[in-house]
Amino acid sequence: MTRVLLVGLLAMAAGAGAGAQAQPQERGGPPNWRFVGAEAGRPGAVVKNAPFSADVTTETSMVLQDGNHIRQTSSLRLYRDSEGRTRREQSLNNVGGLANNTNLPPVVFINDPVAHVNYALSPSSRTATRSAGGGRGGRMRGAAPGGGQQNAKTESLGNKTLEGVAAAGTRTTITIPAGQMGNEQPLLTVVESWYSPDLQTVVLSKRSDPRTGETVTRYTNINRAEPAHSLFEIPADYKIADSAARGPKTGAK
Repeated sequence: MTRVLLVGLLAMAAGAGAGAQAQPQERGGPPNWRFVGAEAGRPGAVVKNAPFSADVTTETSMVLQDGNHIRQTSSLRLYRDSEGRTRREQSLNNVGGLANNTNLPPVVFINDPVAHVNYALSPSSRTATRSAGGGRGGRMRGAAPGGGQQNAKTESLGNKTLEGVAAAGTRTTITIPAGQMGNEQPLLTVVESWYSPDLQTVVLSKRSDPRTGETVTRYTNINRAEPAHSLFEIPADYKIADSAARGPKTGAK
């Protein structure tokens, strides 16, 4: 069961590109996390010469019509080296909508754009699932604020320092006109985004949407030092199996 689950989650990780990032999402655009909704990260985004490590926390909250509150929190530890490799350490709880009380073991996702390969590691079973990928080279570039929607307005929030890094803020308001999706009144989605040019990553985002509630994603404990290279390698005692896309070949590293 765990093996099948890891293979499925590896596909999510490969699509996310780990750019955390975790990363990286379009500047000024809405949050695009795949692990609660991947990775922290945009598909194919590879950022070089900007190493760091950080804790990434996503909190969602919603108030129902009867006044009941729904709150969920997910977190991961993110590493990125100077070559653009990323490592995410996280619990499987809340990945793909899994319940908080499933008590699933933690996993590690490694995205290696140098070797063009992704890994999903299960520390509890000392196994890893490998798939082709690893992203593309080049500087990450996001979509224009508002995702090209005609009813989007973006304003600057200036600059400030967050967790020791300089960040530029924007607020994007997206309006869904009355009647467009059966709504009697216009619907407003507001996204506040703080982008760090040095890290090429959004380090704080807040999204308020009347349909889904509020989502806040923040990077904390940011360390600009180069992570240890061993974090992006598979331990020698792990058993490695290729994903279905690569074939049934298995073997230890």
